[in-house]
Amino acid sequence: MNTTSLPPRVLLIGFDPYRVPGPWAPEPVAKALEEGTARFAEHGVGVEMCLFGLDGSQDVAEVVTAALRSRDWECVVVGGGLRKPGELLELFEKVINLVRRHAPNAAIAFNTGPTDSYDAAARWITVP
Repeated sequence: MNTTSLPPRVLLIGFDPYRVPGPWAPEPVAKALEEGTARFAEHGVGVEMCLFGLDGSQDVAEVVTAALRSRDWECVVVGGGLRKPGELLELFEKVINLVRRHAPNAAIAFNTGPTDSYDAAARWITVP
């Protein structure tokens, strides 16, 4: 999903908040994702999101690989939801290795939450 009208330069990889099992409210995370991606447009940087669920409805490697291969990326930001929980370490490693394999020229950045993805990418790209 391209979240700005600018050509995407940054790919955000993370969880679709509506497809993460558990008793929690996904709406605040979805709203934070919208706010976070809006910051890219404010700075003239195109962004695209690659979100997947943990509900087993997708092959995560296929989804991530397709997004990575869709264009040349300057930076790939990997979300904190994927990186932080210890029980997801193997999935995190798989995603990082997919980035390395399919977007070898892209910088890899890490956010601390959905609202600071622009800050993470801006550390590694030239902002207009």
